[in-house]
Amino acid sequence: MARTDRLMRLMDALRRLPAPVTATRLATETGVSRRQLYRDIATLRAGGALIDGEAGVGYRLTEDPALPPQSFSQLEIEALVLAVSDLSQTGDAALETAGHSALARIIATLADKQSRQAMHTVLRSFRSPPAKVEFTVDMALLRRACWEELALNVRYRDLKDQITEREVWPLGISYSHRTLMVLVWCCLRQDWRIFHASGIESACLSGRSFRPRRVPLLRDYVARL
Repeated sequence: MARTDRLMRLMDALRRLPAPVTATRLATETGVSRRQLYRDIATLRAGGALIDGEAGVGYRLTEDPALPPQSFSQLEIEALVLAVSDLSQTGDAALETAGHSALARIIATLADKQSRQAMHTVLRSFRSPPAKVEFTVDMALLRRACWEELALNVRYRDLKDQITEREVWPLGISYSHRTLMVLVWCCLRQDWRIFHASGIESACLSGRSFRPRRVPLLRDYVARL
């Protein structure tokens, strides 16, 4: 693991986990030995991070100088926490983890009063556990293709069990508690298509870019709804 990535994961763990956090727990979270963890703590302190604690006691991040101070109303804090907690309904574990990591960074920059409000929110979302979405396609690849406007070659099995191979331009991903859908521009049909992610048996980059077509295509699609 690159040194910068390792230090970033350590900062995320210090923000996210209840303090004080033991060296053993931090080492497990960051995937390093305890000896390496102690060196990383020293590196962060040398860089200006105020980390209280010591080996055998636990650590607490008291200030993160890398982040600017922020302020939110109590309702805004409630809305952020509620939105992130609802990510569990997407069935996308990586997306849920990213949401909690981002929220921890935000909370770390709040004043003490607002930080306490974030820890004791009153709004909750209780739903039945989402149906497990079975898919083999790499969601990280799908997201990257959408963000960077990269065409994909896909092998797709539709609801009638028919298999086709085609080049598509991925435009967006829709999550629900029952299924996960991908909106694409199909180069074969020259039209929009909505694929079930579970039906995409394989996907790889075609080597072509459809930049800057994504936004105009999305606007046209919404206009036709």
